[in-house]
Amino acid sequence: MPDRVSPTDRVHGHIDELFASGKPLPEILEGVARLGAQLLMQAALEAEITEFLGRDRYQRAAGCEDARPGSRNGYREVTVKTTAGPVQLSRPKLRGTTEAFASRLFGSYVTKTNAQESLVIASFVRGLSVRDVEAALAEALGDQAAISKSTVSAICGQLKNEYEAWARRRLDGLTLDYLFLDASFFRMHPGSPAEPVLAAWGITTDGKPAFIGLAPGSGESADAWADFLADLKERGLPSPLLVISDGAPGLIAAIEQAFPQALRQRCLVHRARNVLAKVPAGMQAEIKDAYWKLYDTENLKTQPGPKLAGLAGNRITEMAARYGPTYPAAMKCLLTGREGLTAYMRFPAEHQHRVRHSNFIERTFGETRRRTKVIGRLPGETSCLTLVWAVLDRASRGWRGLTMTADGLRLLQDLRRGLLDPPRQLRTRAVTATRDDERPENVSATADVAISWNRARPFTPLHRIPGRLPRRPRQVGVTARE
Repeated sequence: MPDRVSPTDRVHGHIDELFASGKPLPEILEGVARLGAQLLMQAALEAEITEFLGRDRYQRAAGCEDARPGSRNGYREVTVKTTAGPVQLSRPKLRGTTEAFASRLFGSYVTKTNAQESLVIASFVRGLSVRDVEAALAEALGDQAAISKSTVSAICGQLKNEYEAWARRRLDGLTLDYLFLDASFFRMHPGSPAEPVLAAWGITTDGKPAFIGLAPGSGESADAWADFLADLKERGLPSPLLVISDGAPGLIAAIEQAFPQALRQRCLVHRARNVLAKVPAGMQAEIKDAYWKLYDTENLKTQPGPKLAGLAGNRITEMAARYGPTYPAAMKCLLTGREGLTAYMRFPAEHQHRVRHSNFIERTFGETRRRTKVIGRLPGETSCLTLVWAVLDRASRGWRGLTMTADGLRLLQDLRRGLLDPPRQLRTRAVTATRDDERPENVSATADVAISWNRARPFTPLHRIPGRLPRRPRQVGVTARE
């Protein structure tokens, strides 16, 4: 292809060659996704240069009233990092200008951008129509961004394929300390009310955030959540140590069924809203301050664990006694499921402010709902899930992880042994005598001698230490049956 051909036309030619190559369709779509990202960003750069100079390529300044001094002076190759991989762009160079050019989309130096993802999300909000997608691109990048319908369809189809592959992926390699569960409602079917989209995300044992699962639900019933969690477990997700959720009864029942060994933390923000909803407006500020002081443990010297959770539980009792006579409904709400309000205090102190609520995905869901309000209803279930996944997937790349300290890791390891891998209970049955006068002293004919381990202080049993054999428990007056 001649060198004087613009970079945008050059990418158009590569796309046409790809479709005419006769390669398998999956290979063509993979190439089109990469070339489509390159085309969109290259067209954006060239459109900005045209706007900055006030004239098109090869157009003379004398024939344009608003033309600026300066001219194009070739291109400089740069690399842009996208989720589709590195993309090579030809950044236009200028000479003879009175002021420096800075791209509004990419900044002064092109290194990383989410332009492709933003444009594709905007196209889904408009309804997945090819014509609407073209309109969105033209609106965002100008007339120079016009691309073929096949390219637009391939880009939209690529995002859908990515979501479907993500929703089927195996989860065996994930080991979670914390699992967050929540739902948000969207209108996705004609004539139907808003329906929930169920989401799961978590923090791994390395302290890194992970977007786990997303699926539609017929409602926030126990069956809907149980099916969602069962799918995650079937794909290999192990039990976490702590599950954080709101107080929906169906969700709680599903958690207890799917992860019976894990602790459950009630989102403190949701519980605060429930309590304040039962208090007059004039007293809400006072009740709100008193509520959050219940969980202020910075000045306490007590280490994380059951004792710290017990101290917070005593504070809850005192607050309920103080305000109960005046606001009985609010205090009843506070006392309901109170154990779940302090479960997070058994975990490392540096994690507690992050695992006692589900705020950060709430903000992301809010952004998704804001985007969908412009159309009122999404064009279908597939479009809704793809849009929500695209937004959450982009947002998850910016989620902060948790700091893992040596003390915190030891505490998490102890919790994992105590909750998910507790020492086995050893039971022995006494030998019964045939006559009462032949029974061993102080042992009844049907006595069971059981040795149980205290789960509040987990430890590694002897039979799990390499090279050590388990020691037989000492029993007085009992003959153990082999």
